[in-house]
Amino acid sequence: MGKENSFFATRKWFSLLLVILGNILYALTVKLFLMPADLMTGGTTGIALAVQHAFGCPVSYFVLAFNIVMLLLGLAILGKKFAVTTVISTFAYPAALEILDLLLGEMILTKDLWLCTVFSGLGIGVGLGLVIRAGASTGGMDIPPLVLNHYFRIPVSVGLYLFDCVILLLQAVYNPPEKVLYGVLLVVIYTFVLDKLLLIGTTRTEVKIVSKYHEKIRQEILQGLDRGVTMLNAESGYLGKQTQMVFSVISNRELPQIEKIVHDIDPDSLMVVSRVSEVRGRGFSKKKKYR
Repeated sequence: MGKENSFFATRKWFSLLLVILGNILYALTVKLFLMPADLMTGGTTGIALAVQHAFGCPVSYFVLAFNIVMLLLGLAILGKKFAVTTVISTFAYPAALEILDLLLGEMILTKDLWLCTVFSGLGIGVGLGLVIRAGASTGGMDIPPLVLNHYFRIPVSVGLYLFDCVILLLQAVYNPPEKVLYGVLLVVIYTFVLDKLLLIGTTRTEVKIVSKYHEKIRQEILQGLDRGVTMLNAESGYLGKQTQMVFSVISNRELPQIEKIVHDIDPDSLMVVSRVSEVRGRGFSKKKKYR
């Protein structure tokens, strides 16, 4: 019991560390690449830039106020557990932005629009990905997509993309067409990076094998790879013969091993390989049990 408590405590601290690092990276990206190039962007920062242009309100102040409002929304809909980690982001991002502004002053790495767009996309995507993987958000406009995902299972990346398009339209009013195009590219880059980062470590390979030696293949996968196997009843389409299909989900690096097993047993077998984005259950998200 003590080891289990220690494990969960370590996991909790690690999640908090990810949330803080993600927000610092987000703020650093905004300071070094986004603002110097005067780029358009989505999220709370995009709204803050529009408000700054219209009323002169500092970006960090607006982000803080807006994040607090969204935090209350997240607390009401997503629950206390979500709100606890989001509280950190609510204050960490605007605080990091203000501190970096004081520390770095007018420091500029580059004003090249292409470089700033690419590195802004990479930095924002990775920053958001770290925070969301920790089970939180950077607050603000990251919360509405999570609410949509909670109720309608709409992917977080899709929700972010839709909201960001609306925010870009607000900024398009006072920006030249070229800046609008760079803004769209920026959103596409960080949406893509976020989507890929959220899938790291969760993708698996699904294999379906049709062979007259299905029993031998089943035994080799169970004993050789230590992977679970499900036998599916099947019928050949041409001759109408009853047979069994071997179904298994393996890690991506185990694919060459299973291909060798199948080829050695039955070179004429039919093998279908598919990539799945996430697998939950015994042997993947839960520990294996042996009987």
